[in-house]
Amino acid sequence: MDTQFLVSLSIILASFALYIGIAVFNRAKATSDFYVAGRGVPPVYNGMAIGADWMSAASFIGMAGTVMALGYGGLAYIMGWTGGYLLLTFLLAPQLRKYGRYTVPEFIGDRFDSHTARIIAAICTIIISFTYSIGQLSGSGVVIGRLFEIDAKIGTMIGVVLIAFYAAMGGMKGITWTQVAQYIVLIVAYLIPVIFISLQLTNNPLPWLSYGQIVEQIGELDRELGFTEYFAPFTTGTKWQFLALMFTLMAGTAGLPHVIVRFYTVSTMKAARWSGAWALLFIGLLYLSAPAYAAFSRFILMTQVAGQKMSELPAWTQSWIDTGLLKLADANADGILQWQEMTIANDIVVMATPEIANLGVFVIGLVAAGAMAAALSTAGGLMIALSSSFAHDIYYRVMKPDATEQKRLSVARWSIAIATLLAGLVALNPPGAITQIVAWAFALASSTFFPALVLGVWWKRSNAKGVTAGMIVGLAVALAYIFAAKYGGFTIAGIIDTGAGIFGATAGFLTNIFVSLATPAPSQKIQDEVMDMRYPEQMVYKDGEVWLKEEA
Repeated sequence: MDTQFLVSLSIILASFALYIGIAVFNRAKATSDFYVAGRGVPPVYNGMAIGADWMSAASFIGMAGTVMALGYGGLAYIMGWTGGYLLLTFLLAPQLRKYGRYTVPEFIGDRFDSHTARIIAAICTIIISFTYSIGQLSGSGVVIGRLFEIDAKIGTMIGVVLIAFYAAMGGMKGITWTQVAQYIVLIVAYLIPVIFISLQLTNNPLPWLSYGQIVEQIGELDRELGFTEYFAPFTTGTKWQFLALMFTLMAGTAGLPHVIVRFYTVSTMKAARWSGAWALLFIGLLYLSAPAYAAFSRFILMTQVAGQKMSELPAWTQSWIDTGLLKLADANADGILQWQEMTIANDIVVMATPEIANLGVFVIGLVAAGAMAAALSTAGGLMIALSSSFAHDIYYRVMKPDATEQKRLSVARWSIAIATLLAGLVALNPPGAITQIVAWAFALASSTFFPALVLGVWWKRSNAKGVTAGMIVGLAVALAYIFAAKYGGFTIAGIIDTGAGIFGATAGFLTNIFVSLATPAPSQKIQDEVMDMRYPEQMVYKDGEVWLKEEA
């Protein structure tokens, strides 16, 4: 075993031991611990947990590679994913926290006083979380596969075992404090390489300021090779695809059940708002760094790898070839590797960057640990959301309302184990790149929960029939467009499968509104509850007026 392997393995095993230790120490003993961490998480730590929950394998591993491949077009991911938190923080999170439920399906079921709506919402949560988790498990396979120099599929199954154990053990309470540690690991791991590469290439330790000059040099190289310039807009897709993708990711962010439930873990509406503010700061550190990663990596590959003799390529290339994620072919048999003869999977760019830049074995191991932290943290949150929808919203609220707390916890833990295994089996042969699979999950969330929650909070006339029809139609439209675009080549205005949320959300909103207006309005009690959730805790809505709580 070489030094790099031992160092990487030691760092990852140490981080695993930390996560498992935290999960065991904070083991959920009651349903409130398992679902909402006892509602006592301080906003700054909740912001870190949200950041770790949010910055998935798609963000850590896939986003910089997507930006490197797409150039300007890849910025839709950064703008959409970041902007979505503004929608969530100001439009939905405080109001949902005041309503005081455990899950998104429970909110929808109680807000609309409908078991049918609750079940449909639970099914949507399971579909969204399952789709999203495929991307995370695929990402863990990339990391573990490179570490052990084994096939990424075997690495995926190792990730399945790890995630199933600590998510089922700790529940939301354990997951929360594990995610705080994972955030620290992943952000340090993400920033160190890009700062050192910035120093190497520009003599400036601030990559956010220095990568612009590298982009200009890449543009010159592109022109020399006859390529479209790296920073030219809309060369890899239409402007309508850019806008549709950005909307899909923004609205999907505001509708993702595993993200929303994080705001249920704090004590007040004010704490929910501050959680969102802290999360935006913590997330911004990574998202502002991704374009720099993309530019630096592309520049090094174009200047230090492309143009080299096939017999003199860096040693790191063989390690990634073994994973199946890097392919080099001397197509013209001239003994020189051309830029066009490299096939680089988007998902290896961040992982390979420390090796590409020769940053040393410690940094390589640290990045591997950070990537695993990103995949594990999000997968854990997804599994909690998925199991909560089944164990709490379907099993307890509909099938077995008399189930004991111990039985409910048991069902939740078993549902995590089974769902993780099934998602892992699909991730063995993923239907797309990590960022693409994740974008599908966002399209489904933006088509189902975004209209349901926005209208549920801000339009008291929305009723049970409207929200049920809206979620079903939105889900159907999004799924139909994804399959038609992905496998049938069907597009509207150049919008491909990753932008499907624009159509699903439109259909969801219109269906909800039309059906609600065509059917009887909700009861006055429900309408008063809708009005009441919009005001701070010390204010209550009563008899058509807003009162101080003590006066009411």
